Amino acid sequence: MADTLVHRGPDDEGFFVDGGAGLGFRRLSIIDVEGGHQPLSNEDETVWVVFNGEIYNYKELRGDLERRGHRFRTMTDTEVIVHLYEELGEGFVGRLRGMFGIALWDAARQKLILARDPFGIKPLYYAMTREWIAFGSEIKSVLAAPGVQREVDRQAFWDYLTFQYVPDPRTMFGSVAKLPPAHVLVVESGRSVVRRYTRLEFHPEERPIEEYIEGTLSVLRDSVRAHMNSDVPRGAFLSSGVDSSAIVALLRELEDVQTFTVGFEGAGGMSEIAYARETARLLGTIHRDTVVSAREYIDAVPRLVYHQDEPVADPSAIALHFVAELASEYVTVVLSGEGADEIFGGYTIYREPLSLSWFDHVPPAMRRSLGEMAKLLPEGVKGRGYLIRGSKTLQERFYGNAFLYNEQEKAMFAAGRGLAASSHVTRPYYEQLWGSDPVSQMQHVDIHTWLAGDILAKADKMTMANSLELRVPFLDKEVFSYAARIPAQYRLRNGTTKYVLREAVKGILPPEVARRKKLGFPVPTRRWLRDEHYAFARELIGDSTNGDLFDRDYVLRLLEDHRGGVRDNARKVWAIVVFLLWRQTFVEQSRPFVSRPSERVMRRRAGSMAEAMP
Repeated sequence: MADTLVHRGPDDEGFFVDGGAGLGFRRLSIIDVEGGHQPLSNEDETVWVVFNGEIYNYKELRGDLERRGHRFRTMTDTEVIVHLYEELGEGFVGRLRGMFGIALWDAARQKLILARDPFGIKPLYYAMTREWIAFGSEIKSVLAAPGVQREVDRQAFWDYLTFQYVPDPRTMFGSVAKLPPAHVLVVESGRSVVRRYTRLEFHPEERPIEEYIEGTLSVLRDSVRAHMNSDVPRGAFLSSGVDSSAIVALLRELEDVQTFTVGFEGAGGMSEIAYARETARLLGTIHRDTVVSAREYIDAVPRLVYHQDEPVADPSAIALHFVAELASEYVTVVLSGEGADEIFGGYTIYREPLSLSWFDHVPPAMRRSLGEMAKLLPEGVKGRGYLIRGSKTLQERFYGNAFLYNEQEKAMFAAGRGLAASSHVTRPYYEQLWGSDPVSQMQHVDIHTWLAGDILAKADKMTMANSLELRVPFLDKEVFSYAARIPAQYRLRNGTTKYVLREAVKGILPPEVARRKKLGFPVPTRRWLRDEHYAFARELIGDSTNGDLFDRDYVLRLLEDHRGGVRDNARKVWAIVVFLLWRQTFVEQSRPFVSRPSERVMRRRAGSMAEAMP
């Protein structure tokens, strides 16, 4: 199981076995490089822990624990977890500020605790039967345990067609589950229970907007400082937008910064590279970038689907791999701007309730009629989409940022008999904020689905595939606690998204950077599927044997319509391409891959060893 995770931890390995319990670990050394070996225990070896991530308030927690009589043998954040558990029991997890997947074994009580951070920055998977539980930071580790099956979860596939990822707690494997963010799983006395230990909710408070602008910069500056804890070189990803630029500017206040970005041949005016170079020049960073061709991209996709563990049909996941590969040659830790859009209101679609507010004054029956009449209009007629979306309630039209196939279209080509409509994923989150403003509801849905299922999943897997640790200062419990109080009319103001955040960082960014629209490492998938990647996609779909799940001829028609310019089906087709590669890799096992650090990581580690030699 540990051997499958060598890419996540090329620096060290460790094991602990106690009767019916076993812990294994692969380490990427970040803090206390010499003394941070895991698994790690308390003094009498009755409590053991393996831990993936970083605890940013570990020094404060350690000081408090030492005043209470606890004695430490290392300088690691891992040891704080052990002593905090001794002090607080299962409640220890609520005191942690950071990103984490934790497995803790209490030998005296024969009790196992698995815990995942509030946002889901770090992954944690498990498989369970009446006799045993197996867990790991990646699914491939769990699959290495005896008896774990590789069958496709049909409900997960149905939901994947809607969201472009599999929402938790499911995975694409019927036998493997994801521990949801902000949850613990406790196994004791032959019983298991999954419990939520904290909630992420918006609770707006009316205060002067100037107070929020000033406070946002303060809390973000504190978060960046906390996220700098490391004993190894660090840097930052830099795109064209305000989020990553703000992180870099705040880092630059404290130290010299190395920045990294990626672009693609054929991206045209959508390329990040020119903007990122200019931002780096203005902020005074040591900047590097890489340009990826269509051939390099498609050659890398099968291997990176292996690293993703389950299909995530976000083309920018592959972009993240290339920029992570570049960064891994120079640093071990990178900071990035993920999460800013979700907590500060940055996506353009969050403005939709304002543009559709006219429909709030139309009786529901009339709204439905307008939508049905609009569907009869030819595609491309101006106003058709507006009427269709306006005829629906927020819950009916907003499934998150990655909506692909609706229920009717899925039923035309995929096997969905007996399966729940994909609204079962988002419905509970709407119910939790029932009566709240629509912008907060949309952000709430995204934070609990899209953020963990897509944004953070690809960020973790693509960086760790390159033995690189990614940190996300916007997704900090203190930052969220503050941002959650900002009223919706301050988040979206004067036709601008993320208004408070933009105003907060305006003083630390050049004006042209503060106003710039984010691109987010865009990949020219639309053009490539018409040209360079068309033959690859057609052969893969045409040769597939997935009649039990979907009609391949229907998908081939989508591809041909896309190539012929009939309609843009790029995202819909790409989702099937990624799924088929995943199925070949993990279910059919016809595309074998081996976990190993990248060549750039090996060169970096060899260089570090050479520098350490006398």
